[in-house]
Amino acid sequence: MDILKILSRGTKKSAGQPTTPKPIAKPTNPQLYNDPTRGVKRKRNEESVSNLDADDDTEINFFAPPKAKKPSPEPETRETRETPKENASKPVLDEEEVRQILRSHRLKFTLLSSHEDKRTKVKKSKKKKKEDKAKAKAKDAKKQLSPQPLTSFSELRSTYNISTRLGDNLVKQGYRIPTEVQLGSLPLLIQPDRAIPSSVVEELNFKTNDGIDFLAVAPTGSGKTLAFLIPAINTILRRRAGDAAQKEHILEVVVVAPTRELAHQIVNEGRKLAQGTGVKIVGMKKGMQIPTEGQPEGDSSDEEGSESEQEAESSDDNAEDGKPRKVGPTTKTDILITTPMLLRNYLKSRTLPTVKSLILDEADVLLDPLFREQTLGIWSACTNQSLRLTCWSATMGSNVEGLILEQLKSRGPSQSAIPLVRLVVGLKDTAVPSINHKLIYTATEQGKLFALRQLLHPKASDDSMPKMRLPFLVFTQSIERATALHDELKFDIAAEAGGSSRIAALHSSLSDSARSNIVARFRAGEIWVLITTDLLMRGIDFRGVNGVINYDIPTSAAAYVHRVGRTGRAGHEGGVAVTFYTTEDVAHLKSIANVIALSEKQAGKSSEEGVPKWLMDSLPKVGKEEKKKLKQRGVESRRGDKAKITTKSAWERRKENNKRGAIAGSKKRKIQEATIDTQGGDDGEWSGIDD
Repeated sequence: MDILKILSRGTKKSAGQPTTPKPIAKPTNPQLYNDPTRGVKRKRNEESVSNLDADDDTEINFFAPPKAKKPSPEPETRETRETPKENASKPVLDEEEVRQILRSHRLKFTLLSSHEDKRTKVKKSKKKKKEDKAKAKAKDAKKQLSPQPLTSFSELRSTYNISTRLGDNLVKQGYRIPTEVQLGSLPLLIQPDRAIPSSVVEELNFKTNDGIDFLAVAPTGSGKTLAFLIPAINTILRRRAGDAAQKEHILEVVVVAPTRELAHQIVNEGRKLAQGTGVKIVGMKKGMQIPTEGQPEGDSSDEEGSESEQEAESSDDNAEDGKPRKVGPTTKTDILITTPMLLRNYLKSRTLPTVKSLILDEADVLLDPLFREQTLGIWSACTNQSLRLTCWSATMGSNVEGLILEQLKSRGPSQSAIPLVRLVVGLKDTAVPSINHKLIYTATEQGKLFALRQLLHPKASDDSMPKMRLPFLVFTQSIERATALHDELKFDIAAEAGGSSRIAALHSSLSDSARSNIVARFRAGEIWVLITTDLLMRGIDFRGVNGVINYDIPTSAAAYVHRVGRTGRAGHEGGVAVTFYTTEDVAHLKSIANVIALSEKQAGKSSEEGVPKWLMDSLPKVGKEEKKKLKQRGVESRRGDKAKITTKSAWERRKENNKRGAIAGSKKRKIQEATIDTQGGDDGEWSGIDD
């Protein structure tokens, strides 16, 4: 197979032929897990699958109870769609049906906050001491909940009475079937008093009429952004309904994301949903003024950002030059999207009394020591007593959950009656089941470069390497290594196929405009290989990415989950995740291999496909100190001067590239001269003296 022909295919523009690859079509069912037979007892009558309500061709409800068909609905008007009486007409699934749906989609709800169980208190005085101890242990165990699920986006209108315009925007965007995280979280966040049975509320003695605090752990690419934007926009529209005085923009929602690219992505998604509703969504920028209370201490200049490499990767946009900025007009908005340091440095001693919803996207890294001080500072600045917290991530450690509980308790007695509910989709800290994982041993750094070139230039006879289609992402440990790898590979694609313009490196040392330009070109299909650092490992949605290559091993199991989550998003099949490891990496590979094995098991694949048993048994266990050191500094042998990635000097590579260009130019001139000779063209002018 001639790779030059493959890469050159389609590079010449022709009439009616697009110059960039077509985007991948959205799957009809974006759900990651859907097994209706999971957890069903065999003795049960199977009549539940006999009556399917098929009166809607586009949105079939697979979970409808066996009831008589509903009469054909009357033409829908604004008044009928916004009438709360529809809530009473919508049948509520019984407890067994709800549990079956949650089991089939692998959803697990847990009440993390401790509330007094009235029934347990009455019975406890009548039991013996041994039984009291057993009950005390049972009481310490977390209570499992079974809230009503959302089986179709159409239920948001008919059952939960969301804004008509918001519902129209969802239809316009093509949303029909909710993903697992949306199926479980939207009813709880929009109308928790309807989603949670009143008997459970009375039994556990908590309140839901003022909303709940929520924590969601769901795989990458499962629709978490949509799950927190819909309730946020709908709450603002509900406050404004019927009150002309409330049409002004009041900052009610703050969304915090760890990187600038992720914040920009959330702004774009939010504006699509809020189109025509009057809800204003703004991404915070340097020098922006927002409505606050109080005055900052000292001058108005922002603080300097941290010099640590990891913080520079995520928050380099927050560092300032120390010069005071001109105070501009106050920006009025309903929803503010920001990075943690940018907002915290602006607030200083100011407060945000009007904010009623604080959303932490990628909450585990925001509450990690890297961003913890800034995030908790923003949380403390939101002084409204009705503040509700929602946290979202694909990975969430127990230490983060404990910190959230501690902070909620410290906000006063008014918070004690508000439940904190956790939703886990699938298994915690695992990759999506649509990804194929591959570990490749390369022995040395030169071996990794050779293996990467094999993936970039595949051969039909080579079966040792996984089949990967462009475009794909390549992750490195540091900025220096990303730059060095880009310099090494930028001449590997033929000039006829676009040459060095098809390969780019993205990291925090680039300017804001350069980073935005590279992301836009990668989304448009103009860049085929994007080399980056952990700057892009969280939250960024590239629908067309067919593979992820971990050129340097991730610094933690969570980092692996987030890196490989850039492919296989929203249920797309065929995503490939390749991880290179050398002799120096073997000591750190155990945790990553465990994630791969668990992910393959959850997807129903053979364990031998991802990590062979002999390899799993031979890998050494990783201690806590080693894990901590790896997370903070990466592999020591790839830092500083050792970060160079090359097999030849830059002078040799430049010389070879110039030589190839000279040969191509010479061939072109010879073809042109031969064409002139065959045409017999002679204009009579002197053509010089031949040697």
